Amino acid sequence: MFLLSMKNKFIEDIREKLKGELPGKEAQYKMSHVVRRTYKSAPDDARVACVMNLFYEKNGEPHVAFIQRTSKNTNDKHGGQIGYPGGKAEEIDSSHEDTARRETEEEIGVKGEDIDVLGALTPLYIPVSNFQVYPFVGYLDYEPKFNRQVEEVDDILEIPFSRLLKDEIRMTKDMRFSENVILKDVPYFDLGEHVLWGATAMMMSELLDVAEGL
Repeated sequence: MFLLSMKNKFIEDIREKLKGELPGKEAQYKMSHVVRRTYKSAPDDARVACVMNLFYEKNGEPHVAFIQRTSKNTNDKHGGQIGYPGGKAEEIDSSHEDTARRETEEEIGVKGEDIDVLGALTPLYIPVSNFQVYPFVGYLDYEPKFNRQVEEVDDILEIPFSRLLKDEIRMTKDMRFSENVILKDVPYFDLGEHVLWGATAMMMSELLDVAEGL
């Protein structure tokens, strides 16, 4: 368990680990379905999106904020799923990091300028939506008061990082995506009422490898 007195060391250790060689796709594969393991590079026409794994202190230990996306937009390939706050790059953004900050502020109401970006994880291409996703890891030195963007976010989940480190929440199950499409043995993190799977689970898997032993 992370203690409040250890928070600065934990955050600084994460920052230092992110400066080194990343675990990369092998760590992502740990939470990917077998059909995703023919690792694809992003095509030239891929759109760019950036997301933020946001650490903050709550109840004496680091937590991570996830969002549950709305299901209102029929064109959203990830509607209803659990993910990181973030979204697609816009012309106003000067960098991928700026995109992640801006989108995080828009979706969960945390000031982008308050986020201490510790580093970046390995980019991940998502074929179903043709997005090349750039994941960042950030830290707030206070407990946030969230304000969700109701058009895009149904709920905000606050998960202790220590819970995500537990092997017993890594599970597999069959998932139905349409009347005729069922994927067998899909890896996911069991968050109680919610299932964390897909690209976000793959990115979290890499972060967990980065944090191993801290």
